[in-house]
Amino acid sequence: MSWRKEQRRAERGYHHGNLKEALLQAALGLIAEKGAAGFTFADAARMAGVSPAAPYRHFRDRDELLSSIAQRGFEQFETILTKAWDDGRPDTVSAFERVGKAYLAFAREEPAFYSAMFESGLPADLNPALLAASERTFGIIRAAAERLAALAPPGVARPPALMMALHIWSMSHGVASLFARGDAARRKLPMSAEDLLEAEVLIYLRGLGFPTDRRPADQKASADQKPSGQPSGPWGAPK
Repeated sequence: MSWRKEQRRAERGYHHGNLKEALLQAALGLIAEKGAAGFTFADAARMAGVSPAAPYRHFRDRDELLSSIAQRGFEQFETILTKAWDDGRPDTVSAFERVGKAYLAFAREEPAFYSAMFESGLPADLNPALLAASERTFGIIRAAAERLAALAPPGVARPPALMMALHIWSMSHGVASLFARGDAARRKLPMSAEDLLEAEVLIYLRGLGFPTDRRPADQKASADQKPSGQPSGPWGAPK
């Protein structure tokens, strides 16, 4: 009796011709609820209202289903970061700040995709399309790092742009994973996750000798005349 009910649900799924999408959405819901490792292939089929055998028409196994979700997540992530970067307009540092904020916003607003992309434990080469999408996404961070590297004053030693990209990506990912998620794994902070990331990147760039004070010259002169010890806000601007 129960098998017949499952079969009827499967037939309804095939009838509307969107079983693959139904399975992807079902898996996303399960990831949001239980994490990328917290559900089975059968759970996804049950959530989609089809028989346990039905998903095999579209996916080889649970890993292939997860990789499809991760690929879709990276494609959306790439679009968001590309828009935020906007080819470095109006200036490199402002554009880079937008990329950091967009990174945190994605982790907060799309926790299921974020988990599938970074916490599923899938081999990087399992899905060539997934690997390509992830590399394109990282390419945006690398492009930003290359622009930042070009701002270094002559004679200032700095890491290669690729290493800078990896450093900054690690900082962004750490803040996103710990403090900017939209789920119960989020940690409490006495500041916004965006402010924390901005401060981390500022300290990093200053440590490499990059100019980080973006105020006009008259504001800098005015600030120099203020009593020492006055607190400053992000990027050296007075609070």
